[in-house]
Amino acid sequence: MTRPRIALLGRFAEHTSATRYAAVVSARALLESLWLAGAEPVTLLPAPGPEGMDWPARLSGVDGVLLAGGADIDPRLYGESDIHPEVYDVDALQDEADISLATYSLDGGIPTLAVCRGLHILNVARGGTLVQHMDAHHRHVVHDVVVEREVPGFAAGPITASCYHHQCVDQLGEGLEVIGRAEDGTIEALAIDSPGWAFAVQWHPEDTAKDDPRQLEVLQALVAASR
Repeated sequence: MTRPRIALLGRFAEHTSATRYAAVVSARALLESLWLAGAEPVTLLPAPGPEGMDWPARLSGVDGVLLAGGADIDPRLYGESDIHPEVYDVDALQDEADISLATYSLDGGIPTLAVCRGLHILNVARGGTLVQHMDAHHRHVVHDVVVEREVPGFAAGPITASCYHHQCVDQLGEGLEVIGRAEDGTIEALAIDSPGWAFAVQWHPEDTAKDDPRQLEVLQALVAASR
């Protein structure tokens, strides 16, 4: 069976041991988990200008989109001028490309899964805001998330999630529905109003997908919707 092609934007990295210069990368665990789920992952360059944001052309032959984790979004994009000192690695092109791709994929009904920063991107793209730095510790944390209602890829009830984030949703964006929270009330999963399959998780399913069937099911749901 042909693997559906799942596109994700690469992340800018200043240094990697495998390259002599700055790099555009995708997390190996994420790509391997997508492959395990049955997808053919395709990393795209975040590129500037009209050609870079020409998603009808750039997504030709692509069946689904994954909005990956990464660094922080510029708070000015959600109306905040005071920048918390913990905000890190903001990149204007990365933000523009992510928001543009998210908007296009959701409006067009392309099956879309957002992970960590990807959830933040969707929320900001839909007019929502973020907590720039959380008081609660959610980096390198494995905890239960309660999924409040069953949706494709997410059975209702608790799911053990691997988290690495210091920001979270503050004001919820338009067309987003909370379907999962951590015990402390942090929003951890969203259903998104879109003509196609579209969900977002605050955690990283790729961290444990090889050993946890429920995390693999999240990625398999994207693959199934993309067929």
